[in-house]
Amino acid sequence: MRDIVVPCTRTFTRVPYSASVDQPALARRLGLRDAVTIGLAAMIGAGVFAAFAPAARAAGAGLIIGLAIAAFVAFANASSTAQLAARYPESGGAYRYGRERLGEWPGFLAGWSFVIGKTASCAAMAITFAAYLAPPAWQRPIAVLAVIAVAAVNLRGITRTARAATVIVVGVLLVLLLVVTAGTAAWLGSDGSSAAAFGPTVFGAELLAHGWLGILQSAGLLFFAFAGYARIATLGEEVHDPSRTIPRSIGIALGIAVLVYAAVGAASLGTLGPDGLAASVAPLVDVVDAAGWQWAAPIVRVGAAVAALGALLALIAGIGRTSLAMARDDELPRALARVHPRFHVPHVAEIAVAVAVLALVATVDLRGAIGFSSFGVLLYYFVANLAAITQPRTERRVPRALSAAGAIGCLALVATLPLVSIAAGVGVLAVGAAYRLIARAVRTRRDPGRAHTP
Repeated sequence: MRDIVVPCTRTFTRVPYSASVDQPALARRLGLRDAVTIGLAAMIGAGVFAAFAPAARAAGAGLIIGLAIAAFVAFANASSTAQLAARYPESGGAYRYGRERLGEWPGFLAGWSFVIGKTASCAAMAITFAAYLAPPAWQRPIAVLAVIAVAAVNLRGITRTARAATVIVVGVLLVLLLVVTAGTAAWLGSDGSSAAAFGPTVFGAELLAHGWLGILQSAGLLFFAFAGYARIATLGEEVHDPSRTIPRSIGIALGIAVLVYAAVGAASLGTLGPDGLAASVAPLVDVVDAAGWQWAAPIVRVGAAVAALGALLALIAGIGRTSLAMARDDELPRALARVHPRFHVPHVAEIAVAVAVLALVATVDLRGAIGFSSFGVLLYYFVANLAAITQPRTERRVPRALSAAGAIGCLALVATLPLVSIAAGVGVLAVGAAYRLIARAVRTRRDPGRAHTP
């Protein structure tokens, strides 16, 4: 990271590059509630409306174990991220942590994976949003309008983003409460027969019917729904009292998300059963239908669309801040490091992200072709865990063993991904490495003094 070193009486004060004469600083405007809602908007996205069906196909009733494994890996990763964020309260998340603790290449690969993979996820979220609200012929135009609207909100400042996230999160949580209530009513039944059948299914032999490989695959699918807590860390320069607020907000947001996912998973599995849940295209809609609450089905579909919009809002904000951090270090074009003098947002980076997402939305359908994004998320957290392991005792908030468990969990979940997803992820990393080598060679030829970024 580029710093200005200002002589003081006895020490040196490190001033972030963003606060230099080159660019205005990002503004610390987010409190605890704002940070929590942005994290929840990223976590409780469209995935909660769809993730349980493929998880049931992989593990059957064993998805309950898969959910517990996913929650533990997410907890380990969140603990490492919170510890690092307290020490490095800057934009960039694992990109910054990897660069500071492990070196330029690990940081770059984490940041590159996040930026490229999550840009594809943005397009998928926009298309998912439109798919819930419009017939096929209108889906792309509506997805384009959604991206433009979300980008416009983000460009008006981080407080606007937080307010929009709050409205979205409250609406989605109310819809999920409706689903859980309907599922519980159908599950218990008038005579308790459904509840009686649920116990042996979940706690009996059927729990391991698909084997541990299936359970790990379900954990991998469900883990990605938790991954949004990193969005809080990428906004490190815009949070009040970051060393205290970021760790607390990550823990609160993840805890709420785990409880929500557990309730929705239990209601879905108890109402539809393992086979019915595995065969479902829209499982939460099927849950309210099974309860006889057909009037609620349109509400659930709208809730899914709104959740996709919330994920899109948080994703664009997070990608913009990671791009900003990488541009400051000349890992991406320097123009992306510009900060708007009035709204204090990385406006060039966010516009660039929005343009890239619009190009993807207009040309391809990424809902079934973003496996490399999952690969990138796990690499991102793997780097974060390794970075946390290297921190000295004076900076530690969690045991090294927990960070090591998070790193091992990331590798284990990578191993369960389809080979095509792993191949796509490796390909994305190769493209990023080639870009970095070429960019550094060009920069060295033009300006030998900038051959090596600090």
